[in-house]
Amino acid sequence: MTEFETHPPAYTETVPATGRRPFVFAVPHAGRHYPRDLLSASVLDTKTLRSSEDAYVDRLFDSVPDTGAVLIAATHARAYLDLNRDPRELDPRLIHGLKGRDDLMDSARVRAGLGLIPAVVGPDMPIYKGKLDIEDVLSRHDRLYMPYHKRLGNLLNACIAQWGRAYLIDCHSMPSTLEQNRTKPLGRKTIEADIVLGDCWGTSCDRAFTALAESLLTREGFRVRRNIPYAGGFVTEHYGRPAANIHALQIEINRGIYMDETTLEPKDCFWDIAARLSRFAAALMAAQDEGATQPHTKEYGRRLAAE
Repeated sequence: MTEFETHPPAYTETVPATGRRPFVFAVPHAGRHYPRDLLSASVLDTKTLRSSEDAYVDRLFDSVPDTGAVLIAATHARAYLDLNRDPRELDPRLIHGLKGRDDLMDSARVRAGLGLIPAVVGPDMPIYKGKLDIEDVLSRHDRLYMPYHKRLGNLLNACIAQWGRAYLIDCHSMPSTLEQNRTKPLGRKTIEADIVLGDCWGTSCDRAFTALAESLLTREGFRVRRNIPYAGGFVTEHYGRPAANIHALQIEINRGIYMDETTLEPKDCFWDIAARLSRFAAALMAAQDEGATQPHTKEYGRRLAAE
């Protein structure tokens, strides 16, 4: 059963009542609407389709507007359309009507079946019975992709206009284990981190901002790594422009710490995790209020995290 009985808009947006700050928290992969055309064309049941969903991440961060950030969250399933992709990442193996086009992007993500319109939800887990028509794909792009990214871009531009700087926190979740190289009989590997911060190896945001985020999350008791195994996706690569004072940081939360990955149900500790993330977000925003008049340095970040 899907969350919406009628066709929802591309995203929801929650704005602070007061005390707005130059922060946007975006959740592109937690959408819970599975359209009828997806379900009828898929060989998978809804529960299996949901295995690619960043389940409940929007709810983990639903308090950030209380401390000054805008929260924008996609409504539609990631299996239907992936907002964290370049719009040119279309898969000719999946979509009719792409022959002869020279504007496509042949990325590793497309080759893995994880383009704008995903072909799989995981290794050896194809979604569709057959190929899709290009008209259907363009409809999804126009109805969902364009409105979400237009709004996200406008929110960041508004931050620049008002404050001269903008911070985008792109919020995701990750499975607790990853498939190993198929050429080696290694099975799956456990991710030894609660949270992975991705700044595209220092290119999508100020490294000191990443260091500050890491310090504050560690203070909340999370085990944190940077960039491995997730350095950032299209959103951080596309919007992060530190030289223009737009800083984009991806945050990946280990699903195993807040939900049962088999039943897809939240654990009893769900709201404790949410409270810790809320305190992190509030501290991060407060630190930037003070840091706006001070140089970004690792020492400054460590001092704030220790207070």
